[in-house]
Amino acid sequence: MIAVNIGKIFLKAYNEKHGSAYQAKNFFIEKYFPLFFDEKKYMQWVTNSPFVQGIKKGAPPSPAERRERLATLTEKVSDSAADASIAIGFPSLDLTATTSGQLTNLNIPLNEEDVYLSWIGSGLGVGIQGGLSILFDRPSLLLDIFQGWEIYREYLNKTIQLRGNQINTWNGQWVTHRYNPRVYDNNDPTANFSGISATTDGGLEVSTQSWVALMYGISSTYPDSQMTGYVYNLGQTNTTVGFIPFRLPQIQRPVHLYEKYFGTSSRDQAERLFGTAFGFEKACQMGAIGINAMEPKGLREFILNGKMPIYNRQDEKKVINFNTYQIWLLAMLNKEQLWEKAHQFAISLNQYALSSEKGKKDKTNHVNTVLSSTTTKQFINNLLVVVEEAADKIPFVEMGKLVHEMPDDNVPYFLTLVRFQFASISK
Repeated sequence: MIAVNIGKIFLKAYNEKHGSAYQAKNFFIEKYFPLFFDEKKYMQWVTNSPFVQGIKKGAPPSPAERRERLATLTEKVSDSAADASIAIGFPSLDLTATTSGQLTNLNIPLNEEDVYLSWIGSGLGVGIQGGLSILFDRPSLLLDIFQGWEIYREYLNKTIQLRGNQINTWNGQWVTHRYNPRVYDNNDPTANFSGISATTDGGLEVSTQSWVALMYGISSTYPDSQMTGYVYNLGQTNTTVGFIPFRLPQIQRPVHLYEKYFGTSSRDQAERLFGTAFGFEKACQMGAIGINAMEPKGLREFILNGKMPIYNRQDEKKVINFNTYQIWLLAMLNKEQLWEKAHQFAISLNQYALSSEKGKKDKTNHVNTVLSSTTTKQFINNLLVVVEEAADKIPFVEMGKLVHEMPDDNVPYFLTLVRFQFASISK
């Protein structure tokens, strides 16, 4: 049913843009079918539909056979109850089938237009790594996805090795490419496109895009808004994750902060690190995709266990990883002034450690104890020793006051940021 609504939104936007008056059935027959199914290689594989029933590998239907299959579909739409074989996203009417979920005894009014709209909407799903797809309801985004349909068809027709039936995967690559201002050329839309890769058997396929790269692109085009997407998978069994809000300004925030503090030379490498702590489906369990979901892999142990990071300025890859951790922590704190606060406190701790009498490690041990803190109570208790011993007590008293007044949720992030700043300064 969701695909029906997406198809309706798209068709309205398409008619307004082109000054046309397409109904869903006419659009399907005149636009959708020629692109998706009226060639040797399909753009979409709909299980149990008339377009795929009886097809043998290596023996695509002839033009006449493809027209016969279209006629079969239109006849079934007119005469049969809507099920998964003729309406995309609908359940099977067989109660024993793995796609028979969401059945109801309610008489939901459906018409032929809804069935054709479900096909149109299904072609607008955006596939990402992990086997999931997302349906967005933003008209301008849907029109941009449609622009990629014709380009995908051109690729399939001119590239013998490229396998078909990847429309959702293609949409993910296309949107990411289309919304990347650093590579997209409006005069040559396929220039710099890098979404096709080799397979192990010597063929080619559209590679699956990461959700982070996709949402970077969308958030750069719609930077000041929240967008809701329907996350799902249609296959041998159907998976419904549900409606997920994408907080686009939050998704952009760590990238902008990274550029501000570390420049653009390593931005691309840093972008690939954000959002790697867990998979997209787990991120959806948070209820919304925002800055939390952008957490880089490997940082959690520093936050939870008070582990001290190691800074190696000779290893560029590790430096980028190190800086990415810091930026995500700052983005989570959502208060840029805390960057300077953490930096100054790290300097004060380093100066205190260096003030130990020759041959003694007592003040260094004090600092290590403070840095191992993960809660407000631990931090205040461990800081008291430093306050008593320090020649200049003011920066430590001020930091104790800052942490004491900080929301409890922010304290572990701030203390982790201090550890990273100290690791960098002490080197």
